[in-house]
Amino acid sequence: MRAVIQRVLKASVTINGQETRSIGQGLMVLVGIEAQDGEEDISWLSKKIVNLRIFDNQEGVMDLSVKDINGEILVVSQFTLHARTKKGNRPSYVEAAPPNISVPIYEKFKKQLSCSLGKEIVCGEFGASMDVELINNGPVTIIIDTKNKQ
Repeated sequence: MRAVIQRVLKASVTINGQETRSIGQGLMVLVGIEAQDGEEDISWLSKKIVNLRIFDNQEGVMDLSVKDINGEILVVSQFTLHARTKKGNRPSYVEAAPPNISVPIYEKFKKQLSCSLGKEIVCGEFGASMDVELINNGPVTIIIDTKNKQ
């Protein structure tokens, strides 16, 4: 699994011209899934995300997690995170899992992330064409791949 995590003041997802889901301060998480991803990836990534100390404490040092600040999380599936761009100019998405594999993993990931956070998270709609809007605070953007845990 690959995730792009952005510290945000607010974020929202619009589907078919209607803002359907939004959050205030917290994390915007774009997640891409590969066919070989499984339970271990889901558990490790969800715990890593909610415990990332990327929010400022009173001294202005990034030392607090989204849990510590009682922040929110917006998750959006994004198969393009696994784009291969080595050859030619048209990206290849062969490493991204097809929907029959990625949907169940995505659903488990959302549940595990919510459980790790201790409250409901907000999600985009899998497979939908979405407009995502956010105010990246910092800016702080972190990329995590479960295949690179070491």
